[in-house]
Amino acid sequence: MGLDEARTKPHERLAEALAADMDAVNALIRDRMASEHAPRIPQVTAHLVEAGGKRLRPMLTLATARMCGYGGPFHVHLAATVEFIHTATLLHDDVVDESGQRRGRPTANLLWDNKSSVLVGDYLFARSFQLMVETGSLRVLDILSNAAATIAEGEVLQLTAAQDLATDEEIYLKVVRGKTAALFSAATEVGGVIAGAPEDQVKALFDYGDALGIAFQIVDDLLDYGGDAAATGKNVGDDFRERKLTLPVIKAVARADAEERAFWSRVIEKGDQRDGDLDRALELLARHGAMAATRADALAWAERAKAAILTLPAGDFRDMLYDLADYVVARIS
Repeated sequence: MGLDEARTKPHERLAEALAADMDAVNALIRDRMASEHAPRIPQVTAHLVEAGGKRLRPMLTLATARMCGYGGPFHVHLAATVEFIHTATLLHDDVVDESGQRRGRPTANLLWDNKSSVLVGDYLFARSFQLMVETGSLRVLDILSNAAATIAEGEVLQLTAAQDLATDEEIYLKVVRGKTAALFSAATEVGGVIAGAPEDQVKALFDYGDALGIAFQIVDDLLDYGGDAAATGKNVGDDFRERKLTLPVIKAVARADAEERAFWSRVIEKGDQRDGDLDRALELLARHGAMAATRADALAWAERAKAAILTLPAGDFRDMLYDLADYVVARIS
């Protein structure tokens, strides 16, 4: 199931409820991605920002701020900040991964070049810090700047961990917490902070975002081996071809015999991939129940997200965020 199917989907209900706020966020993004001296900056940024993404992360900031009773205006700045950080990391990721497709479209580094992608990503990081400062909250600046550092740390950890069969589930979780969940948890936490929510609510919002982000990434990793390319915007097996040791493979490696481990070492560690290797990998994942076990982990993290959000003030936004946790993992049902 894709994230785009019907008006009843939680992210669509969120988008409807937050339409005015999102219009303000989009206007702020367009304003701040402008550049008087370097027209390539808005060209590259617009290609990614306007590619039809879900805007899930900025909506999390808006929704949590509203749920906690905030009346504005700085939740809009924070939502734009979160989107800029996310877009910057995507630009950099596509260079690191040598990707040619993002959300079903050619990547910026393919359309322009790696230099443009890296430098425009740097520009967006700088813009995000300007937006944070405008809120006047040192705590918000602390949370989002820590998230930016944690994302980079997670990506660097993945460079070494992703092609090492010694990488276990604990290391995988550190990578995921860094490269994905850190921005989810920062997005939800700052919503509560800007609203002046009590500390127990801010902590619950962090826990919700953390668990939601982990579930989201596990599902993405699972869909890479069993998803619909048209729905995901990725080709099935991209992670395999990029030699990324994601959770389904980690689980299969842990159960592998000597011959199977030699196969994983050849295709992941050594990068010696041949015709039929992806089919062989899929067969081994099935043999050891790795896909089902990974799905169970995603569902467990979604349950943790739901438990955290239920401690927050009741209302429509809480209901939508609760349903969103189910929906993220429904993609693998």
